[in-house]
Amino acid sequence: QVRLAESGGGLVQAGGSLRLSCVASGRLYSSNAMGWFRQAPGKEREFVAATTWSGSDIYYADSVKGRFTISKDSAKNTVYLQMSSLRTDDTAVYYCASDFAAYPGAQATKWDYWGQGTQVTVSS
Repeated sequence: QVRLAESGGGLVQAGGSLRLSCVASGRLYSSNAMGWFRQAPGKEREFVAATTWSGSDIYYADSVKGRFTISKDSAKNTVYLQMSSLRTDDTAVYYCASDFAAYPGAQATKWDYWGQGTQVTVSS
């Protein structure tokens, strides 16, 4: 069992930055995958970024490469998503996810544990 709690969402102007945090608790191993997904109104949940808990592998969606950075602080059991050069189409509820597999893939259905989400709104 893994429990996840996101924070850091809010309203930001296009071009601005936000940092999301996800505090994890429960069964955490170096092989755990930690990821960020997002879901805009009327759209499916989509992959944003992921890392193994050890940090050995990192993955990004093409739409956020060069703008978003996933990182972690093992001492705090926290994973971050630093978002820069935000665009209006980044507006969504952002979810933290975890799985015992090293990297389940970009499909949300492959991930087992989810946080409740945090709203990010980017205004023009």
